[in-house]
Amino acid sequence: MKHVTHARKLILLFFIVSLSACSSRSLPESEPRASLTTDVNNYQYLIGPGDNLTIFVWRNPEISGSFIVRPDGKVTTSLVEDIVVAGKTPTDLAREIEEQLATFINSPRVTVSVNNFQGPFSEQVRVIGEATNPRAINYTQHMTLLDLMIQVGGLTEFADGNRAKLVRVINGQQKSFDVDISDLIKKGDISKNIDILPGDIVIIPEAWF
Repeated sequence: MKHVTHARKLILLFFIVSLSACSSRSLPESEPRASLTTDVNNYQYLIGPGDNLTIFVWRNPEISGSFIVRPDGKVTTSLVEDIVVAGKTPTDLAREIEEQLATFINSPRVTVSVNNFQGPFSEQVRVIGEATNPRAINYTQHMTLLDLMIQVGGLTEFADGNRAKLVRVINGQQKSFDVDISDLIKKGDISKNIDILPGDIVIIPEAWF
């Protein structure tokens, strides 16, 4: 057991050290990144595998219906087979389906709604390391670090929350930022709360005793 714990420490330490060269004490308020969401106010939901789509074609109920997005990111409808839908907004998908249906229907009008939200893996937020329940979480607009920590059950007794890192893709490059999770959730220092964006990764190391 001691060997396993030591190995976990080494893995997390290596991950954090490898990111330290691009570490910063302050997060940018708004910078472009590899996502349609560049800040908390312009969030656009992207369809992902596992989503349940309702595609409604006006005046054509026979080709309307509910469709599950396959693991390959596609769906098959009555008239259009293997449409790539993953990574698109519902509005963009509706316009694309209209273009394809125009071959069969005069001036089709399509609406797309999403049920059972999953989203693309690239848009999910991940927490690894010394969280009570580390996992990937579906992003929701205006999500904060505190919201994220509540969903993963907070820190373990072995966590060094003030040495945690947030990894974010900005301009196509991975950058790392320091986050003080212990001060946030144990001392109630709300000034340590920050906005989370799709694709963020939070790494929580184990304390060195």
